[in-house]
Amino acid sequence: MDEELVGLLPEEVSRRGFIAGSLAAGFALAVQPIAAQTVITTDAEGLEAGDVKIPVRDGEMPGYRAMPAKGKNFPVALVVQEIFGVHEHIKDICRRFAKLGYLAVAPSLYNRQGDTTQLKMEDIMKVVAKVPDEQVMADLDSTVTWARSTGKSDGKRVGITGFCWGGRVVWLYSAHSKEVDAGVAWYGRLVAAPNQPANPLMPKQPIDLVDELNAPVLGLYGGKDQGIPVESVERMRAALKNSKSKAARSSEIIVYPEAGHGFHADYRPSYNKEAATDGWQRLQAWFKKYGAK
Repeated sequence: MDEELVGLLPEEVSRRGFIAGSLAAGFALAVQPIAAQTVITTDAEGLEAGDVKIPVRDGEMPGYRAMPAKGKNFPVALVVQEIFGVHEHIKDICRRFAKLGYLAVAPSLYNRQGDTTQLKMEDIMKVVAKVPDEQVMADLDSTVTWARSTGKSDGKRVGITGFCWGGRVVWLYSAHSKEVDAGVAWYGRLVAAPNQPANPLMPKQPIDLVDELNAPVLGLYGGKDQGIPVESVERMRAALKNSKSKAARSSEIIVYPEAGHGFHADYRPSYNKEAATDGWQRLQAWFKKYGAK
C-alpha cells in the first residue's frame, strides 16, 4: 500500500485513489511464535483458493477467497478478520467453509490504513483506531456484490462470521445489511470499553444496534475473557430478549465458562478445543437454520 494513504479517512483516500496491496503470506507477526501442536491446517485439494481483488467505491481491496473447484450456486460466507488482519488463520477458515460448499471470502478491511499482519501489537492498535465503521460496512457491501458477480454464488444466501475485532463487526453488519441471513460473532466487543475516550469513527457499539438487527446473530463468548466481561455479555443477552426486532429476539448468546478470549484461534495458547469445536458446529447449524446454507 502507498505509505501516503495510511491513516487517511475514506473521503481523503477517494480523492487520491485507493491502491490495493497484496495479502501477506503466513501468520501475522504479532502472533509469533505459533503453537504448532494445535494448528489446524485445511488443504486446498478440491478447492479454488487464493488472493483476489474486490472492487470498492474508491478502487480495489485485496481479499482471500476459497470455494469448491467444481459447481456453482454456492452460498456466501463472509469471514471477518481478527485484529491481526487477513493472515493464515483467517485464510484457513475460508478453506474450511469451502470444504462445506461455500464461497468464502475474507476482505482485508483495513488495508487502506495499513498492513497489520506485519506489525507488533502496539502498532496494530494505532492502525485499527483509524478504521471507520462506515468504511467497513461499505466494504462488506462491496464484497457481497463481488461474490455475486463471480457467477459462482446464487446471490441469495449470505452468512457472516468474525473473530475478536471481526466479532464486533458481525453484530454491526447484521444491523446494517438486509442481505445477510445469519451471523455468528466470536468474542466480539458488545459495549464501549470502560475509561476510553469516544472514537467518532466507531460511534455505536453492538448493544446500541439491537433494535436494528436484520439477521439473527449467534454470539460465542468465553466466561474467562479478560477483555469482554460476562456482565457485558449478560447486558447484551437481556437487550436481545427485550428488543422489538424479531431478528434480535431470535439471536442467541453462548458462554463457554472455561474459555478465554481467542478460544477459536487454534494456533495460539488461547485455543480451547472443546469450545472451538462446539462453536464451529453451532455455526454450521445456525447458518443452515436461518437460510445462509
